[in-house]
Amino acid sequence: MDKYVCSICGYVYDPEVGDESQGIAPGTPFENLPADWVCPDCGADKDAFEKM
Repeated sequence: MDKYVCSICGYVYDPEVGDESQGIAPGTPFENLPADWVCPDCGADKDAFEKM
């Protein structure tokens, strides 16, 4: 699965880890994140992320 990086703060979303702070289970691909998911570090929308 592809990792995605926030173009604003550099946070890397790793699908193998998920995002526990927002209830995203490990194994969740970036494409399957809810539309209202935001970067846990800076609050940027999903459209601020770029594929690594």
